[in-house]
Amino acid sequence: MINSLYSNKEIFLRELVSNASDACDRLRFEALRDPALLEGDPELRIEIEVDSKAGELIVRDNGIGMSIKEVTENIGTVARSGTRQFLEQACGDSDLDRKLIGQFGVGFYSAFIVAEGVTLLSRRAGDEAHAGVRWQSDGSGEYSISEVERPQHGTEIILHLKPEESEFLQNWTLRSLIGRYSDHIGFPIMLLDEIPTDRDDADQKEPGWTAVNQASALWTLQRSEIKDEDYQSFYQHISHDFEKPLAWAHNHVEGSQNYTTLLYLPANAPLDFMLQRDERKGLRLYVKRVFIMDAAEQLLPHYLRFIRGVVDSNDLPLNVSRELLQENVQVRKIRAAVVKRSLDLLSKVSKQDKEKFHTFWDAFGTVLKEGIVEDPANRDKVAALLRFATNKDIKAGQRTSLADYIDRMPPDQEAIWYITADSLAAAASSPHLEIFRKKGIEVLLMHDRVDEWVMAYFNEFEGKPLRSVAKGEIDLDSGNAPTQKTADGEGELLGRMAKVLTDSVAEVRASRRLTDSASCLVLGEAEIALHMRRMLEQAGQELPDSRPTLEVNLEHPLVQRLQATDCDDDFEDWTRLLHEQAVLAEGGQLDDPARFVQRLNRLILETHSKQA
Repeated sequence: MINSLYSNKEIFLRELVSNASDACDRLRFEALRDPALLEGDPELRIEIEVDSKAGELIVRDNGIGMSIKEVTENIGTVARSGTRQFLEQACGDSDLDRKLIGQFGVGFYSAFIVAEGVTLLSRRAGDEAHAGVRWQSDGSGEYSISEVERPQHGTEIILHLKPEESEFLQNWTLRSLIGRYSDHIGFPIMLLDEIPTDRDDADQKEPGWTAVNQASALWTLQRSEIKDEDYQSFYQHISHDFEKPLAWAHNHVEGSQNYTTLLYLPANAPLDFMLQRDERKGLRLYVKRVFIMDAAEQLLPHYLRFIRGVVDSNDLPLNVSRELLQENVQVRKIRAAVVKRSLDLLSKVSKQDKEKFHTFWDAFGTVLKEGIVEDPANRDKVAALLRFATNKDIKAGQRTSLADYIDRMPPDQEAIWYITADSLAAAASSPHLEIFRKKGIEVLLMHDRVDEWVMAYFNEFEGKPLRSVAKGEIDLDSGNAPTQKTADGEGELLGRMAKVLTDSVAEVRASRRLTDSASCLVLGEAEIALHMRRMLEQAGQELPDSRPTLEVNLEHPLVQRLQATDCDDDFEDWTRLLHEQAVLAEGGQLDDPARFVQRLNRLILETHSKQA
């Protein structure tokens, strides 16, 4: 993995400086309750030093530091078999590997991109001097750790650089990287350099510390003072994402509450984004520029968990706890504002840059759909952002909004039609679409796992009801055509079929949906689709029994063949075959697949024999 990241090697300094900044943030917060933790050193800072002779680059901070237990858990975690196995499995795709550091915030371990060995010295603020810790590794997957005497709190990382990485021993290189990636860090980054002395000789220089960053919180500046490159760099700092954000929104609010929000829309989802749905995600919360928590979940609903950014408030109490945040009225108001600005940002991108929104939808569209269920107050705003494939543009790979769908509806169409399935191909080829295809009616193709769940809560958009083509009875003639009638013989046929399938279906009826297929299953309006039922059952959920309706196409040759069958055994086999075909077309599973194969083979051979 380290070798595959080689082309992005300069990113290691950003990661180490960001970690040092977080350590200073945490100490500043904890020192509000216990000033003794500062140990007489209140000026929090980050120091970078070069030892050219030893080939070492040193990054140190006087932040919170770590105990030996914390070093083992946090720094040693990659040596654990589970995480290491994941990294080994992930490697192999060069493009994927190059992005791993950004996608996962590899952080500390990015040092091994340029170092052949790393030594870490640390002591947690408030611990005794003898509780210091020394950690060493050459990046091979093993490390050594021991307790050492360490007078000062904070963390020092010594990189034993590879011989070919000597450029990072040059101060001008380090200045350039800090200016590019870490100029916004809210603590002074001090570089040990040759500086002029105070003596009369202007050419006389000696080693000294000099600040190389602005050391100001970017979000406190006015938008007119910030370049796009600064916004992008700050996003990469807080998100540990190597890619640039798609868009951002920066707002200062003054009035009954004073706070600042800086929200970002990422371009790509981390590789484990959907796998780790319950992992803490949220915004970085500050109070008067004092860091409070890294992932303030209370400020962001779960369906917007892809949003990254910062909230800095002047009004929240500094001793706020997670429980108090959940009950605080001010936090609820800020949360409502964050949701509004997040949705407004998405709406702006969707209208002004369709290509960017297409990129966003590919990465986070499934997550955004959850807002239909989770946020009823903003359901209309979320619904306006949804995008779907349809049966008219599937080959072109296009997606449509619900508003655009309504604009294309003919005047006599009363509903927005959709179908859910477990894949796009299954949705597009469903027999339920046949009559809609024949009449030229557009149908939304929904194939994400959450779609069936979402549509149970989403019944109307801009006054138009949403209806599933696979549920309930269909009458596309709006009552203008006479109800389809069945002849006496056909009615007797449907009755015989219903008797055979009495344990499997609620009813057998003539279909208005089918033009090419022989049969299909139709669910009640409130029932869940078979593919969703299967997933829920596999997850261990108990569901009430459901018996769908079997619709048959009376004009199909197989149904006509069935009607002409005199043998009761053959009639039962053909009937069950039509039912099993319909189950498979819906993405369901057969109770007895082997019996289905035997029945199908026997009927094929029997038909062939009669034709011969």
